Amino acid sequence: MADLLDAAEIKTYLKKVPEWESDKKRIERTFEFEDFAGSIEFVNLVAEIAEEQEHHPEIEVRDNKVVLSIYTHNKNGLTELDFQLAERIDTLAEE
Repeated sequence: MADLLDAAEIKTYLKKVPEWESDKKRIERTFEFEDFAGSIEFVNLVAEIAEEQEHHPEIEVRDNKVVLSIYTHNKNGLTELDFQLAERIDTLAEE
């Protein structure tokens, strides 16, 4: 199991995913799409990645916006797994 990251490690990892914000316990990003259908399509793609990695984000859909919040639930904080998932999700947003 991955270890919790300290503040310095979190800062370093955030450089790899600059669109994400952190409160030291989780990372979060809002994605915006043309419409609700685009939001749902994106959520479905995120779900596929999350299932592959067996690491699931919290997902909130607000019409054409999707808010993702990631943290390692059983550690109640951030681990390397969270940033790996964020990087994979970022590749979806670039497509």
